[in-house]
This record gives sequence, structure tokens and C-alpha cells, in this order.
Amino acid sequence: MSMKAKRFTEEQIIAILKEAEAGAKVMDVCRKHGMSDATYYNWKAKYHGMEVNELKRLKQLEDENGKLKHIVADQALDIQALKHVLSKKY
Repeated sequence: MSMKAKRFTEEQIIAILKEAEAGAKVMDVCRKHGMSDATYYNWKAKYHGMEVNELKRLKQLEDENGKLKHIVADQALDIQALKHVLSKKY
């Protein structure tokens, strides 16, 4: 499973959002950075008002959450397999 490479770092995302917050037109900011306005509004919905350190912490938590979900999924499969094996014995 491959992930799409990110074009913008967290620092760049925050800087782009701050450009528009400072009064630049969203359309101009998007054109300047070669991105769609949909991307801008997605970022704004997710990151509005955040600082770089907060954004990095959010990314860490999202990564950790993904790992934990994977562990839970693996355990659920193990439990299902054990139940299947035990049901065959009796």
C-alpha cells in the first residue's frame, strides 16, 4: 500500500494558511503555490488557527492512532482464528 508523497510540509501548510488569513485572496494564494482551492479549504478546516508545533503533535497522534488501530485489528483476527479452532475441537 503506497501513500501519495506530500508536496507541502507542515510548516508550509501553516505559512500558506497564514498568507490568506493576513488578507491575501485565497485564489491568489492557491495560484502562487500551485494548489487547488479545495486543498486550501481542506487544510483550513483541519488546521485553522494551529501553530507548527501543534500540527506536528497532531501528526504524531494520528500516526500513533493508526498503529494502535492496526494492533487492534491484528488481535481481533487472532481472536477470531482461535475461536474457529476451538469450535472445531468440540
